[in-house]
Amino acid sequence: MTNFNNECSALTRITFNPAVMAGQACIRGMRIPVSLIVNLVAHGMSTNEIIEEYPSLESADVREALEYASRLTREQVFSREVEPAA
Repeated sequence: MTNFNNECSALTRITFNPAVMAGQACIRGMRIPVSLIVNLVAHGMSTNEIIEEYPSLESADVREALEYASRLTREQVFSREVEPAA
């Protein structure tokens, strides 16, 4: 987990505050959660369309939200020998 925390420290636009959106990952302390941005992109909105809808956002906010989400979804696969079924 330390590695993930070190990587996240480089994400300067992602903030966590228990008083804002119950501590969800948000953009620059605003009440705009990362999950909203990821959902909008997943449903086909472009960065420009998102910024039109949320004028307080910048294109770098959208990029960093996606970077944060990509880091959360990284998987590590550990191989192990599987014993044959009896």
